Amino acid sequence: MGAPAATAKRVWRWIRSAPGTYLWLTALAVTTVIIDLLPPDEAEQWLGHRSTNLHHLAEDPVRVLITSAFWTDGSGWLAYAVLFTLVHANAERWLGTLRWLVVVVLAHVGATYLSQGVLLWAIHSDDAPERAMFVLDVGVSYGLAGVAAVLAYRLVTPWRWAYGLAVLAVVVPPIFLNRTFTDIGHASAAALGFACYPLARGRGRSWDPGALLRRRFSVGR
Repeated sequence: MGAPAATAKRVWRWIRSAPGTYLWLTALAVTTVIIDLLPPDEAEQWLGHRSTNLHHLAEDPVRVLITSAFWTDGSGWLAYAVLFTLVHANAERWLGTLRWLVVVVLAHVGATYLSQGVLLWAIHSDDAPERAMFVLDVGVSYGLAGVAAVLAYRLVTPWRWAYGLAVLAVVVPPIFLNRTFTDIGHASAAALGFACYPLARGRGRSWDPGALLRRRFSVGR
């Protein structure tokens, strides 16, 4: 078997080991193409119909909570492919598809309601306009943040603490710098991911980056 064929076989084996991740990524590829082909006004209207804003959460929450997770603004699919491979695929391989999906759903749904709840409070406090009830809110970042957080439990200490602090360093400062409902959503999703420790407990041997580095340098000598 030649090198290209062997590489293709390894890639296919990796994809098969995380079916949920790559089925989701495939769906995002299709919806990204659809959004890119639409005129900007139509694309905005199309996404708005699938937005988990306050208006739709009050009228048809199940529909928008599901459909919003399969649409983005039409840009950055390749970046999502990298992030899905680094975060979702590794988590799904480690936790198993069902537990991984539970983390995704908890982060996506929980962060949506928490962030939109803060937005509702801001509207009632006259800190946000009434039209914010119709704000555009679609995408996969809440689920990604939650799964990125739960991956901390894949690492041994002290790497676990370092990784957890790195996740917090990404999601917490924007709350104070930007003060948007999406920033609150990302932080909430990460918190929910950290809270999913019971799903991660007993899921096989923890990964030790230090041991990997020591083994590599030892082989080099």
